[in-house]
Amino acid sequence: MDEIDVPPFFICPISLEIMKDPVTVPTGITYDRESIEKWLFSGNNTACPVTKQAVSDCELVPNHTLRRLIQSWCTLNACHGIERIPTPKPPISKDQIAKLLDDAKSPLQQMKCLRRLRLIASENATNKRCIESSGAVEFLASIVCNYDSTAVDEALNILYNLQLSEAALKNLMGRNGDFVVSLTRVMQRGSYECRAYAVFLLKSMLEIADPMQLISLKPELFVELIRILRDKISEQASKATLKLLVSISSWGKNKNKAAEAGVVPVLVDMLLDSSQRRACEIILTVLDEVCRCAEGRSELLNHGAGLAVVSKKILRVSQVANQRAVRILWSISKCCATCNVLQEMVQLGIVAKLCLVLQVECGHKTKDKAREVLKLHASVWMNSPCMPSNLLSSYPA
Repeated sequence: MDEIDVPPFFICPISLEIMKDPVTVPTGITYDRESIEKWLFSGNNTACPVTKQAVSDCELVPNHTLRRLIQSWCTLNACHGIERIPTPKPPISKDQIAKLLDDAKSPLQQMKCLRRLRLIASENATNKRCIESSGAVEFLASIVCNYDSTAVDEALNILYNLQLSEAALKNLMGRNGDFVVSLTRVMQRGSYECRAYAVFLLKSMLEIADPMQLISLKPELFVELIRILRDKISEQASKATLKLLVSISSWGKNKNKAAEAGVVPVLVDMLLDSSQRRACEIILTVLDEVCRCAEGRSELLNHGAGLAVVSKKILRVSQVANQRAVRILWSISKCCATCNVLQEMVQLGIVAKLCLVLQVECGHKTKDKAREVLKLHASVWMNSPCMPSNLLSSYPA
């Protein structure tokens, strides 16, 4: 390939490779379809990479003349091992999608429409954007809201895999909260796969929701999120649920709703079973947030392994885990420091672990919190027979 003189106008300006499916954007520049789709849709860019002008219309016009020239050049250079590029399949049009939606009148036709939409969406990013801009999102959302158990699986699968734009996600959030309620109902009744797609979609929606929408989330949603963690539907669903809880727990009374839904014992059990760094970090992050409310702290103390498992992760996972775990212990020692709790913390070796934190490199914020906890109850812990004598020298004055 290096020895062949490739015409420069055959080369895509983004990937610097020979174009296989040349398309022209509204600014007049031609790119390879795969490269410009990745630029416009995956990277959320809105400007032409060459001219830097805004691309207001994402429709990509096939450059048939250039494609035929490239194909002819490939044929002429076949003796050098150049394979002729195949003629690409044309992307779907808005009119075709609109007709597909119009024909979906009966339940049977509706299922045929859904299967066809799923196939079309799987082909390329252009088809996904075309489906979104043709009114299909409202059609799919109405199926989820009506909850036909047969069709809702297909509808949710398509909605999630469309990788909806922020505008489309905001429209779903703006349906007076009905769509979130519908997704909650799906998580109550649906299959494991259906519940997983509901969580994935919810995560995308709530990440762009405004504060008023976040603080008005129903307690029933938290109950179903915790049930997904408890049921261990899949590793991906659990991770998405934990990330979702991280993003919404700090708003309004959401941490209380999560605690009342039973998240703390589920998180402690997950922490007991988890050895992966990222998993431990995100579990501790959720637990840290929930322990900032009285209900969360009470649930942690009521769990037989609560304090022990949090302490165990300190200095064993990562700097992030250290910070979250120490902050949880800080919340407990500051707000729930009964004689029994203080005695349990020293018996479990938590006080000794906090002394070790002061001796190693684990971030100044973590050290400050550990020092504050130790100072807070120095009169009780320093005189405890359970406190190792070799660590008393590191105990802060």
